[in-house]
Amino acid sequence: MTDTQDAASQNPTPWHELDAYLALPRVSALAVSRDGSRVVLAVSQLDEKKTAFVCALWEADPAGERSSRRISFSERGESAPVFAADGSLLFLSSRGSAEGGQDPPVSVWRLPAEGGEASEVAKFPGSASAVLPAAAAETFVVTAATLSGAGDLAEDERLRALRRESKVSAVLHTGYPVRFWDHELGPEAPRLWAIRRIGAAPLDRTPPPVGSHITGGGLRETSADLAGDGSFLVTGFVVPGERGSSRSVLAHVDVATGQTRVLLDDPEGDLVSPKISPDRTQVAYVRESLASPQRAPRRTLHLLSLRDGKTRQLAPRWDLWPNAIAWSPDGEALFVGADEQGRAPLFRVVLDSAGDGAEPTRITSDDFAYSCIAPTQDGSVFALRSSFLRAPHPVRVAADGSVAELPSPSPERALPGTLEELTTVLPTGERVRSWLVLPAGADKAPLVLWVHGGPLSSWNAWSWRWNPWLLAAKGYALLLPDPALSTGYGQSFLQRGWGDWGGAPYTDLMAAVDTALEHPRVDATRAAAMGGSFGGYMANWIAGHTDRFRAVVTHASLWALDQFGATTDDSSYWLREMTPQMALANSPHLHAENIRTPMLVIHGDKDYRVPVGEGLRLWWDLMSRSPLGPGKDGLTPHRFLSFPNENHWVLSPQHAKLWYQVVLAFLDEHVRRGGPSPIPAVLCR
Repeated sequence: MTDTQDAASQNPTPWHELDAYLALPRVSALAVSRDGSRVVLAVSQLDEKKTAFVCALWEADPAGERSSRRISFSERGESAPVFAADGSLLFLSSRGSAEGGQDPPVSVWRLPAEGGEASEVAKFPGSASAVLPAAAAETFVVTAATLSGAGDLAEDERLRALRRESKVSAVLHTGYPVRFWDHELGPEAPRLWAIRRIGAAPLDRTPPPVGSHITGGGLRETSADLAGDGSFLVTGFVVPGERGSSRSVLAHVDVATGQTRVLLDDPEGDLVSPKISPDRTQVAYVRESLASPQRAPRRTLHLLSLRDGKTRQLAPRWDLWPNAIAWSPDGEALFVGADEQGRAPLFRVVLDSAGDGAEPTRITSDDFAYSCIAPTQDGSVFALRSSFLRAPHPVRVAADGSVAELPSPSPERALPGTLEELTTVLPTGERVRSWLVLPAGADKAPLVLWVHGGPLSSWNAWSWRWNPWLLAAKGYALLLPDPALSTGYGQSFLQRGWGDWGGAPYTDLMAAVDTALEHPRVDATRAAAMGGSFGGYMANWIAGHTDRFRAVVTHASLWALDQFGATTDDSSYWLREMTPQMALANSPHLHAENIRTPMLVIHGDKDYRVPVGEGLRLWWDLMSRSPLGPGKDGLTPHRFLSFPNENHWVLSPQHAKLWYQVVLAFLDEHVRRGGPSPIPAVLCR
């Protein structure tokens, strides 16, 4: 046992004990009243059985003086808080009574501004998934699942009962796609419903639908915004194209009449994240250009005039990808979040008289990532902030950029190590930056290269699911690099890896590892590689192209690109880049004979983004083609951890715990080489 491990056993923390880690409260969302006097957080915690996370609502003091307090207490939990114009709090919950042995659907509830008991204000046969209140009117709009053959809510309820009583789960599809991430699509799909009286409770069961044809699959995974007076909304809407393709347009819906029209359609791009200006004359939105085999997508910020229909690109010279956007209350600027150099700062874009907008000004100067942006009348912004040193927590950013933390239900915890930043300069002059997590103590630590997913992503914010501190607590150093294809480094950095996954991203990663192995706290003789999704792809590619690592962990990974492109849940997106030529040049399965490193394969059967066939084919190729495959004795150092009921991420607490236990045991066996580590008895191995 190392000095680090010995100290950990004497002073256990949530990073050393998985049960304690899973029990930590997790802040996931933020809502702010229009006048900035109230801040409400959505906070998830482990339930009594330790098999699910349940979300509750907490109120934080915007002045940062009083401790936060819990304001909701139902067994099934609450989520998605938003403030209505009258100061009441709307949220989603399935806290109603079970009927016929079935859990109640998620409905909309209201907690009065003056406090008291919550009441149900909008209930549907299918579950509600979002609620949009008007800023200055009683109107609000609910997104709720409705069966495609139902003309009204009564028919929806009848058809649901018929399917339930007949025990029918079959779906007859007429288009593409047929599933998404971890669930089958159909027979229900989102539909928008207008509610005009917030205070009416319980609501009658026949609210008017918003737009007869803005329903169905076109609303899946889109966002909408409701005008301040509740008169209209603008929503993203996915329209089908030729050969299974699709793109997102912007649609305008008159709330009173339901009249719907396409507001903006760009054949060369997806239009997403609409935000209506406070004076209701403009819509800010994000455009992501449709990729081609030779050209990576580009995300840009735009403005649409509702008066004349003209569009303008804001900050056209800005080379970062905008993510979250929000209007300042005076309508003179936009607050924007964007990845930048391993962070995700908050920017401000001031609109000039022409509407083009000046170049974004970075407001925050720290190493954090900002999300859930909520500007207020005094020029400040409430947000959630996180980094690899801090879990998400609420803050208030003043107009001058100074940041004040609000008391959080998830207080700061001491970490079992330190964080450093590394930069590798390539022979071409390109720079590859990384975070390096080092365990506490003075020992040299074995290194684990952890490759992020995406691939258009960045290691720049806290992750409860992919948390390096759990491995640091066991004495490992973690390298978290942003290779080519990572966001936050400009468009040319993305383009370097586009269509060349096994090229620039791979060489960037190996160069970053070389730099990390020179660190005085890293043991250059002991290293492993791991990753999930695209990171799993890179782990597979690494295993077939170098023997420098003692172990490789690959989770939800792409293995055979010719197979993956046509079986994933959104083939039209991936095949824009993944041509037959690209797949042939970059597919890890073509190099199985070169894999001489023990591999731990992990996959969930409910993963539709990277279908389980990838994991099954990888496992068979390891068994039949890898030099470490089983011989006459049937033994192999390779392992396959299968989760029949999990999705792309493995989210159930009990399975997330097993994930880390098995990964750590595998790394301990092959990297530390201290002999096989114990496997949890519950796996019945």
